[in-house]
Amino acid sequence: MIKEELIKEIMKKKEFSQLPKKDVEIAFSHFEKRETIDEEKIKLTRNLLREVFSAFTSRKLLKPNDKEPEWILRKHLSTRERFPYYKEIYKRILNGIGKKTSIIDLGAGVNGFSYPFFNKSGFEVDYFGVESIGQLVELTNNYFKREKIKGKVIHASIFEIEKIKKIIKETKKPRVIFLLKVIDSLEMFQRDFSKKLLLEISPLANRIVVSFATESMIKRTKFRAKRKWFLEFLKENFSVLDDFEIGKEKYFVFSR
Repeated sequence: MIKEELIKEIMKKKEFSQLPKKDVEIAFSHFEKRETIDEEKIKLTRNLLREVFSAFTSRKLLKPNDKEPEWILRKHLSTRERFPYYKEIYKRILNGIGKKTSIIDLGAGVNGFSYPFFNKSGFEVDYFGVESIGQLVELTNNYFKREKIKGKVIHASIFEIEKIKKIIKETKKPRVIFLLKVIDSLEMFQRDFSKKLLLEISPLANRIVVSFATESMIKRTKFRAKRKWFLEFLKENFSVLDDFEIGKEKYFVFSR
């Protein structure tokens, strides 16, 4: 089969059917030139996509429902450990930015359901998420519509940098960009892409917030990786405003 047909075959699986084509293409590029049969390339690509995205979703979340925000945040692997600390986290990372701000949440997952915590922390926020998993985009936008929240999640790939920059430019200043537990996944897909992305979007933001899990969300074991590459990159290119660890998550707040 030609590449286009293989990509379509990979996306026939329901769990990958609403991913941006760009993400699937990047995953497939890891195995495209491997000397093996097409079926094996399809299998390997699906395994990589599953490895990257499975930690950020749940079959229960992919079904339409009218569950409370707390239920959604507690079910999602990426947000359930953050849930008890949202108010404290938002107060700290938005400290000094002003009462009104735009949040651009890249790789948002279901983090849009934490919107009430912005208000509880004393901020008026226009929220714009960017998310690859189409089902989570629909889930969050339905919630925003139902609750009349000033927010929207766009279905797009973070790897489409020009599209991401356009989304950011259309928001009001001041702007805060979130990349919460996203960098590791980007690096699995394309090494050093995170550096390129941060350098491209940082001039458009008043500050950027990056976080990393400090232990496995599934195995509950501490990560040994110190991410020296990221710390050195941060030191060379940005002013670090704050860094702290809370709820098994390490946060870095910085600006260009």
